[in-house]
Amino acid sequence: MSELEAKAARHAFVVYTVLSLTITFIFLVITWVDGNTYTAVARIGGMVWVFILSMIVFMPIVIPMVKKRIMG
Repeated sequence: MSELEAKAARHAFVVYTVLSLTITFIFLVITWVDGNTYTAVARIGGMVWVFILSMIVFMPIVIPMVKKRIMG
């Protein structure tokens, strides 16, 4: 792996992880303001589920975009 590819991989990792954490935080906020009472287990389980699914969705979208931007 060249230095440019390594830089693109690191940058993509940061981008899709931050996006996934943001979506997870939005999920948590929605559970608080929703009006329903959720247990801690339901919130944590939902957060884990949302984080994993958003990582699966964002990885194939973000990696090529970042690679194209960094490598030209």
